Amino acid sequence: MKTLMAANWKMFKTRREAADCARELETRLEKLPADREAVLFAPFTALAACAEALGPGPRLRLGGQNCYPATEGAFTGEISPAMLLDCGCSHVLVGHSERRAILGESDEFIGKKCAFALNAGLDVTLCIGETLAERDGGMLRPVLDRQLAEALSGVPDDMPAERLCVAYEPVWAIGTGRVAGPAEIIETHALIRAFLRKRFASGKDEMRILYGGSVKPENTAEIISLDNVNGVLVGGASLRAESFGAVALAGLPA
Repeated sequence: MKTLMAANWKMFKTRREAADCARELETRLEKLPADREAVLFAPFTALAACAEALGPGPRLRLGGQNCYPATEGAFTGEISPAMLLDCGCSHVLVGHSERRAILGESDEFIGKKCAFALNAGLDVTLCIGETLAERDGGMLRPVLDRQLAEALSGVPDDMPAERLCVAYEPVWAIGTGRVAGPAEIIETHALIRAFLRKRFASGKDEMRILYGGSVKPENTAEIISLDNVNGVLVGGASLRAESFGAVALAGLPA
């Protein structure tokens, strides 16, 4: 199982800024070992520029931050998996908490996107996570189980494990500077692993679980050393090539 180091640029960077950063990242990832891989979730407008800057066979793979569950149609403002593939993407992000909270995406709709994107040929990073009120109210497991059950309802039991990973992002730790402690991460990732073991007939222990939420170079090595943590999803610290490069190579010999 390869450790997955993923960057989410959110709504940042023009095409030129994105291309320059992607190019620098590709250089910084020259020392990325075979047991790690890196993915960049860039804004739609920057995907083609990033793909051109990275060139053929890049160490840094590309992903879209969202997609719509249809091949084409009258869906103004939306992007299809086929369009992402055409831009050079191999991955897509679905279910991010910002889309759930700000844009009102439901668990059911996220499930449709997850299944459709996988069927279209994209690898999916599925985001789940609880609010502080839900955690403090003892709702952690019910919330995660509900989000996972709906999101994975249309995914085949025999889907290759490497095609899908789950990114746990406690909503209260995204962009706040607050990070879940090791005990909290271990507890939550164990709950996710238990769900995956019940849900899938095979490959359940090879399916990667990422942690996201105020990840930075200083805490990455500790986070990825924890049980059932198979990588990280990085927001703010991914906007500079220097900092995301340090995250991607965290814990490795200098």
